[in-house]
Amino acid sequence: MKKLLIFSSLLYMAAACQPRQSADSKDTSASAKGSSDTIHYAKERHLTNVRQISYGGDNAEAYFSFDNQMITFQSNNADWLLECDQIFYTRLDQANFKQQIPQLISTGLGRTTCSYFMPGDTTILFASTHAGNAACPPLPEPREDHKYVWPVYAEFDIYVSNLKGQILDTLVGGDGYDAEATVSPKGDKIVFTSLRSGDLELYTMDIDGGNITQITHELGYDGGAFFSPDGSKLVFRSSRPKTPEEQKEYKDLLAQGLVMPTNMEIYVCDVDGSNLRQVTRLGKANWAPFFTPAGDKIIFSSNHHSNRGYEFNLFTVDLEGNNLEQITFDPTFDAFPMFSFDGKKLIFSSNRNNGGTHDTNLFIADWIE
Repeated sequence: MKKLLIFSSLLYMAAACQPRQSADSKDTSASAKGSSDTIHYAKERHLTNVRQISYGGDNAEAYFSFDNQMITFQSNNADWLLECDQIFYTRLDQANFKQQIPQLISTGLGRTTCSYFMPGDTTILFASTHAGNAACPPLPEPREDHKYVWPVYAEFDIYVSNLKGQILDTLVGGDGYDAEATVSPKGDKIVFTSLRSGDLELYTMDIDGGNITQITHELGYDGGAFFSPDGSKLVFRSSRPKTPEEQKEYKDLLAQGLVMPTNMEIYVCDVDGSNLRQVTRLGKANWAPFFTPAGDKIIFSSNHHSNRGYEFNLFTVDLEGNNLEQITFDPTFDAFPMFSFDGKKLIFSSNRNNGGTHDTNLFIADWIE
């Protein structure tokens, strides 16, 4: 049961301590010795100069600014007096959270998720529940059937803040879940997930929030979408309940504000929703996808190879679902990858080097194709 709870906490961050040894003293080319004291595993041949940025709590969904000099991310670090996830940003040349707390972008109220820089790198969009309730919304109660579920909070709306944490605009509001927004590298469009149709579908909109267009239309949870480097395609995770029993369970859970994320695959489509196709057929949970710098592959997190269920690593696959390659090898959790816009660096979250705690921290590495 303890392992299941750890797995649940990690998965919810897509959404979340003991003394920690300094990463500065580690041999970053060390062979695999366990997630508690390793920064770089010998098999991780696509990564070099791996550097740890955060220390403590759950730190996730770190994304680069357009100029590659900054990141925005979410954290629930208790040392920063946080009760649940809030949004922060930092310059990478100042990213040493053992010495200073980064700039808070969200209000400090409610729960937040999925921040992303807007064109120009002077504003950040993110989703938050703070307008509906200043308190952290509750996590779902443990289920009698022991099935793991995600909450889909109806209070989530999408906001834009400046780098001082002052909210400038409510980009997407109204009733129902609106979250998981990311921005095209072209700077012209935003993609997000919404429940406005009665199902969790993808939508695009212009950078100013206008021209909202539904992209997906099949029953199931479509989310975590990102644009290809040229802005022409979308990659996302999806559940696709097939049998009448699966469809009923999905609809019943959604009516309670819940989804079950333990069976998801990766899909791609053109930015207008055409040419939709399934990329992975691996089983279990395949999620957190992002296009590689050339746009011909996808990097994503998966537990398909794990007998334990909670072991997630990063993999790449081409757009036809072939040439699967394992990229990271931590024995517990690697997820939320993003490449810098120049394709030189990869940032991700991991349980590695956490001193035997449950902490999930941010790591940045040079990428070797």
